[in-house]
Amino acid sequence: MANPKKITLSQSRDIPFNKLVLSSRNVRRVQAGVSIEDLAEDIARRTLLQSLSVRPIPGEDDQPTDQYEVQAGGRRYRALELLIKQKRLNKTAPIPCVIREDGILEEDSLAENVQRQALHPLDQFRAFQSLKDQGLGDEEIAARFFVTPQIVKQRLKLASVSPKLLDIYATDEMTLEQLMAFTISGDPARQEQVWETVKRGYNDAPYYIKKLLTENTVAARDKRALFIGINAYDAAGGVVLRDLFSQNDDGWLQDVALLERLVAAKLTSEAETIKAESWRWVQIAQDFPYGHTGGLRRVMGEMQPLSDEEQAKREALRDEMAEIEERYSDTDEELPEEVDRRLAEIEAELDGFEDRPVTYDPAEIARAGAFVSIDGDGRLKAERGYVRPEDEAQNEADGEAADAFVRDHVEIVHVGADGETRQVDPVTALSGNGHPAEEEEDGIKPLSDRLVMELTAHRTLALRDALAGDPDIAFIALLHGLALQTFYRYATDSCLEITGKSSGFSVQGPDLKECPSAKAIEDRQINWEKQLPDEPDLLWEFLCGIDHDSRMALFAHCASLTVNALHEPWNRAQGRRRHADQLACALSLDMSAAGWKPTAENYLNRVPKARILEAVTEAKGDAAAELIDHLKKSDMAEQAERLLEGTGWLPEPLRTSGVESMNAPNTDEPEVSEADVSAAALPEFLTAAE
Repeated sequence: MANPKKITLSQSRDIPFNKLVLSSRNVRRVQAGVSIEDLAEDIARRTLLQSLSVRPIPGEDDQPTDQYEVQAGGRRYRALELLIKQKRLNKTAPIPCVIREDGILEEDSLAENVQRQALHPLDQFRAFQSLKDQGLGDEEIAARFFVTPQIVKQRLKLASVSPKLLDIYATDEMTLEQLMAFTISGDPARQEQVWETVKRGYNDAPYYIKKLLTENTVAARDKRALFIGINAYDAAGGVVLRDLFSQNDDGWLQDVALLERLVAAKLTSEAETIKAESWRWVQIAQDFPYGHTGGLRRVMGEMQPLSDEEQAKREALRDEMAEIEERYSDTDEELPEEVDRRLAEIEAELDGFEDRPVTYDPAEIARAGAFVSIDGDGRLKAERGYVRPEDEAQNEADGEAADAFVRDHVEIVHVGADGETRQVDPVTALSGNGHPAEEEEDGIKPLSDRLVMELTAHRTLALRDALAGDPDIAFIALLHGLALQTFYRYATDSCLEITGKSSGFSVQGPDLKECPSAKAIEDRQINWEKQLPDEPDLLWEFLCGIDHDSRMALFAHCASLTVNALHEPWNRAQGRRRHADQLACALSLDMSAAGWKPTAENYLNRVPKARILEAVTEAKGDAAAELIDHLKKSDMAEQAERLLEGTGWLPEPLRTSGVESMNAPNTDEPEVSEADVSAAALPEFLTAAE
């Protein structure tokens, strides 16, 4: 067999820059990637790493000249041109060039760009790590490659993932987004364990990988972490898992036991400070159940007045805010950043004027106490001035004993979700309470008693809030209860507990205390407490002196606090439930409008799969239910929460007859457009065959 013809490569030589011109026939017209300025800086640092491809420019008689046109390497040419303009390179500097004489110029230009193979991302990550190992810092690497230090940190973090997982990524068995999810953990063995778990299942989405890696941690957004601060946790030796690829700087605190100890120590310290104010007792907990102040008298202190200087400053701030709002009132555009920032500063300063120190009567302090906890935003919450019934009648000897107790002790009490209290170690007192696991059941079964209690606790709060807004209905409801007791032997057919005090709840749901109805009731209670006289002897004169509307509003509020529409297994009072339904109808109560919505935490994870599918079917139709009927329960609940968002769907115990929301199941299949189906479609990772 004859030997194949040997290939002859194009010759190369150095050509002075002033003998080169940029070809107008170069196929690259759209500029992308590294800027000309950055490329020029790179050439200045490293010199030219790749030759230019050029062709001789023929003269008038097709005779060769000493000029050459650049057919491939136009960006390098422009970068060299910029260096010459900056007097950093001579215009006669020799430029390495490959000289082409055969073929078509456009074909060469196209081949030079198309046949270029981009570097695999993993090679980039490992190259950055190699530079780091050779002593270059993040800032220096960033400067050399014209990227931000954050990008350098991200690529180095990717390179630190388990070598086994990096090899899997290199063979395209793992996506870049999945690899990014693994960077939140620094434990290669744990990373590999999670990968094996997701490979065996159907859910390998990045969010699920993060969920598995952080299942025994506490999110940095948790109120406990916000309360002590990440810096304090770091200083105590705690480890924080960081997601360098999150726009929100997400993090997870890995040492939960350390976090609990720090929270306990800080709460105890804050309680000691409040104890020094001479309160009779102090109770601390991360959170107290809704209604924990029920049956206690509230001592109202006197807010310290503003000084003349403070009043003048407050008025000046109000005038400045009014001027800014008037200036931008006629425009729909967003406020300039500096103006928006200034408005936020003014609002913060004005809030400071409203949050004034409060002084209390020393005699009241001697018999009253305080609750110390953490609010939903991670701030200290100190509720001062609550008097227990047994402390109301306090003689001088009791007062001296109480003073001695306060000087030497802080009563540290854990308050459980059931409302019971017990004295325990501070760290133990601050442990969270979860819901007992419930076994999965097949088919449609009655809702559990506890879940119905939690749901009807929400309904009771909403009824109280709605009744307080309708004095006429409140008057009739209260009159109904009084007439039952006056004219009938057994007055049980009312959901109002006409005792003149608010009853607590025997069950606490996961979001009961933070729901809109609870906050509205609390705000209304505080507002009236500020207006009512301190001494009960003065109350009659006060009530006679206020206007009719104010009197009716106060009446409605007091009546609303007696509502108890709770479904309790041990209290099967059908009359009470029937009256609660009548009251809800009269008030046109819509629990969806009141702020309740089904979530995995408060409902969907608490019922069998059949109930979840029933809810989605009622709200969105069979097509939507079929999207999730093959999922595991936890994922089904999560996706059902997404599908039910904004539908107004309510479970049976929360529905009100005659109120338009999703109070009744669909009897006909809802019309579902293609757009609706597309919007409701599951993420791709949930649609793959199991």
